[in-house]
Amino acid sequence: MKAVVKHEAGPGAKLMDMPMPKAGPRDLLVRVKAAAICGTDNHIMEWNGYAQARVKPPMIFGHEFAGDVIEVGNQVTKFKVGDRVAADTHIPDGTCYQCNTGNQHICENMAILGVHCDGAFAEYLALPESCAWKIPSTRSYDEGAVMEPMGVAVHSVLMERIDGKSVAIFGCGPIGMFAVASAAACGASKIFAVEVSPDRLAMTAKYVPSAIMLNGREVNPVEEIRKQTNGLGADVCIEIAGVPITANQALQACRKNGRVSLTGLTGTTVTIDTVTDIIYKELRVYGTTGRHMWETWYTMESLLETGKVDPKPVITHRFPLADFEEALALAKGGKAGKVLLYP
Repeated sequence: MKAVVKHEAGPGAKLMDMPMPKAGPRDLLVRVKAAAICGTDNHIMEWNGYAQARVKPPMIFGHEFAGDVIEVGNQVTKFKVGDRVAADTHIPDGTCYQCNTGNQHICENMAILGVHCDGAFAEYLALPESCAWKIPSTRSYDEGAVMEPMGVAVHSVLMERIDGKSVAIFGCGPIGMFAVASAAACGASKIFAVEVSPDRLAMTAKYVPSAIMLNGREVNPVEEIRKQTNGLGADVCIEIAGVPITANQALQACRKNGRVSLTGLTGTTVTIDTVTDIIYKELRVYGTTGRHMWETWYTMESLLETGKVDPKPVITHRFPLADFEEALALAKGGKAGKVLLYP
């Protein structure tokens, strides 16, 4: 089969002929129909510190996808040949303290599809049954491929109820756009979308016209959010940009006794005034990662089935798998939404 392979320790990747994966007793063999590009994939492509600490070449990367089950292992009980699936890319061990207390997504011995083991930038993939999510045949493969990143947004936004709350979302990349749409769908009374890229602000404004767009280079978002919330600050602030300055802005823009979710990965240490911005304000600050297995997925299903959130407008570009280098560069450039690859 054809696959995009991190072939050696260093920048770059190759489209290569690779052996067909084999489904183990508890695996599904999936024909990949659409795969989406994540920032993690560019980390692997560039071979930065994140990738060097986790990836052991040669390895097929990519982890956001949808496809068809073409074979099941002899111990698989929940899926059959012909099922259409997406996947949670967390591979839990199922035995540790976190797994046994309902927190598989932060398993003590977590492996990640396409990071620690072969992933989805390929024609076929062996997927553990424990990570598979069946999607209806009426849902397109494109929509299925972006459920994983959409789930990151849903998990972050809904750490607590937001109905009737003012919500500020810092960062309007694809996950930020999903967060804005999810906040609107779940009853937020006022939504601020903070971003420095005019292209992404324009995409977000078109996607959720009711949201208030704030260009972080043109206005002070903390001052503007306070101004539009009677001087109090937003009830909820979600940081998804993964930039130190926006992490601080999220804390500063939140009202006293409000809630902040930190989701973006900064890649560096962030200096925070814990006394002024957290303690004296009695903020509730959450770190959020991935999706809660499987509560987040049930919530996503409800949002998608009812049409409350339509993920299709976030998908802006599509490429054949052979053009992965161009696709990855575009996804990194900040002018695209979700970029899809087709094996």
